[in-house]
Amino acid sequence: MALQLSWCASLRTHSFPAAGYEALRQRVAGSTPFNHLGWLRAAEAALQPGQQLQVLLGHLDGRLCLCLPLVRERQPFGPLNVPVVRHLGHPLSDRIALLLDLPAQRAGQVLQAIRKQLPHALLQLGEVHGADDDWLRQWASASSTYQRHLSCRAPVHRISELDRQEVSGDARYKLRRARKRIKACGAVVRRVIATAQNIDALLDAVSAVEAHSWKGDDEVGIFSGPQRHQWMYQAFTALAAEGLVCLVLLELDGQCISYRLGLLERGRVYDYNLAFIPEHRDLGSGRVLLEEFIHWGLDEGWHWVDASRVSLNNSSHQLHERQTGQVEHWRLSCYSWRLDGIALGLVHRCWDWLKPRVHKGQRDTRPTTPSPTPEERPDAISGHSQR
Repeated sequence: MALQLSWCASLRTHSFPAAGYEALRQRVAGSTPFNHLGWLRAAEAALQPGQQLQVLLGHLDGRLCLCLPLVRERQPFGPLNVPVVRHLGHPLSDRIALLLDLPAQRAGQVLQAIRKQLPHALLQLGEVHGADDDWLRQWASASSTYQRHLSCRAPVHRISELDRQEVSGDARYKLRRARKRIKACGAVVRRVIATAQNIDALLDAVSAVEAHSWKGDDEVGIFSGPQRHQWMYQAFTALAAEGLVCLVLLELDGQCISYRLGLLERGRVYDYNLAFIPEHRDLGSGRVLLEEFIHWGLDEGWHWVDASRVSLNNSSHQLHERQTGQVEHWRLSCYSWRLDGIALGLVHRCWDWLKPRVHKGQRDTRPTTPSPTPEERPDAISGHSQR
């Protein structure tokens, strides 16, 4: 049976097979809200000059079995300025699945088509989860250099009847203290499933909170800058129309002062973003809102609360206190056989060899200092490593 590969320049045209795409997305078990067509169309609308989108489609027997929306752009690597190809959605899509429903024997044909249509030094797929190892072995063998790096271990919590009981350990003390402070100031927690009618008002409220937080000050928030602002409003509007956006809000006198924003997919809530007004940081609202997600899941029959993405090292996400498992994200780098691909791959292989030796030398020469006492150590800000 011949695989028919074709290219299209946009996800937003009437000719794009939207129904076939959704059927494929439902068949791929690891697909996430960041594979949702509404999310990716918003990502496409936010592309910048110099970024070229091409969508690879694969049909078998008239059925869509592969869809890879890929973006090509030039990127500096030291003295080199080389073409790089990534999956549409980078860097705000926390976790993607490669939407393919094909045997691994087709992997070489697909990679060859990508290299022909989008010549590149590096094909890099970040935040990949659930990728077929047989496919990756095929792509690795066809690359001048292939790297597979762990980029994240996101904690997840399996919701169960045990969650109706109070959490144990230090987290119980912190939750009790936070609830007491919230009650004392008169703030209230509210659950909201966003709709097409209320999503704009909700986004206005939470983006205002983020703008006043350290994320807004450092311009690293999901709403920071016109590109991200446009992307988030369009994406969340599309997902809200299908009931896939949920929020837990902490409100004081009718004004949002803290929030957690989640995306729903197949009984799993992805804890995508949170922020709080700095003046109210002492409330410790993060844990209370996270527990509200868990209790909401009990009421609605959700199965998982998922941290979506955290820092690989020194993550301060509060779900670590309650995690029952974790999900690994991988960054896959396939270097082509072009001269720039070979050169870039050699540079990265040399750096991979050199880096641990450099870090070891730095550790050996670094003067030792006494660890701070608990009284000297500042409290971690809730969700500091989370978007």
